[in-house]
Amino acid sequence: MAGASRVLAIDVGAGTQDILLYESDKPIENCVKMILPSQTSLVAGRIRRAMAEGHDVFLTGNLMGGGPCVSAMKRHIRAGFSVYATPVAAKTIRDNPYEVQEMGVHIVEEAPAGAVAIETRDVNLDSLQRALDLFDIELPECYAIAVQDHGETLKGSQRRFRFQHWERFVEAGGHISSLAYREIPAYFTRMKAVRADVPEALLMDTGSAAIWGALCDPAVAAHQEEGLAIVNVGNQHTVGVLLRGERVWGLFEHHTVLLTTEKLAAYVGALRQGTLSDDEIYAGHGHGAMIHADYPPDSFFEFVAVTGPNRRMAGGLGYYMAVPYGDMMLSGAFGLVAAARRLGLVE
Repeated sequence: MAGASRVLAIDVGAGTQDILLYESDKPIENCVKMILPSQTSLVAGRIRRAMAEGHDVFLTGNLMGGGPCVSAMKRHIRAGFSVYATPVAAKTIRDNPYEVQEMGVHIVEEAPAGAVAIETRDVNLDSLQRALDLFDIELPECYAIAVQDHGETLKGSQRRFRFQHWERFVEAGGHISSLAYREIPAYFTRMKAVRADVPEALLMDTGSAAIWGALCDPAVAAHQEEGLAIVNVGNQHTVGVLLRGERVWGLFEHHTVLLTTEKLAAYVGALRQGTLSDDEIYAGHGHGAMIHADYPPDSFFEFVAVTGPNRRMAGGLGYYMAVPYGDMMLSGAFGLVAAARRLGLVE
């Protein structure tokens, strides 16, 4: 069966949602592109507005990414206001409802009197369609969406739990095609929430989408067979991988805010040499590091490509700044399209 001719790719980050409406009969440079505030940033703004107007808030909708909206919620509580949330929306804050309640959030089914209702979800197709209606553009039936999902764990470290997924991926052969999910792992509840809002959507992790997207730059792809490192310096997370062909040999993941140019250079250098320690990354409040036992460190995977909105952190290190189709900010969206095309979901 032939794939769709149009696909909407949405790379959901902490600060922005980067959107590409890919149409196979157009040069990709001529396709509709949008860099918009992320839904978590929008929810955070609505919470701040409610506080300025003196209102409690009621979070209702679906599980979504936290970050800015959770920070705004904490400030709302510290200011003396109440935050209410449905059981599903409360999972935006923490997986464990007892931890949510300990933070001062009331888990309820209905909105209390006087509380401002604020909808939570990572993807709002209605708002996108309203925006595109102004330009006589219809949404397609095919979607590919990336979110950063820690995975649901009710006890223990979320960082460890997420990185265990990466470890299993590398041990299983690290083939990048397995990073695009038609069948979503049961513990990826954020991806499942997106799938509930956008049925049949192809799902990826934002770091995985960025890796695929960097390879859309011919200068990066030229080093794929010999082996290279690809680093995505995102707004919240940084992921670096060792890739040869279509196999990931190793990777690390850290929180971008905790990195400096010097730390990034040290981590990438140790990753390439096969000496990067999982304990070192975790002790520094990152997620971890994993290098396959059969990784050939004598090759050093010399070429390093960098993408992500905070790529300036790598400035002066001599790394290549990837610009797929001349637009770095859409690396993740380009990667989503590339994955969808590989899987035959789109032409």
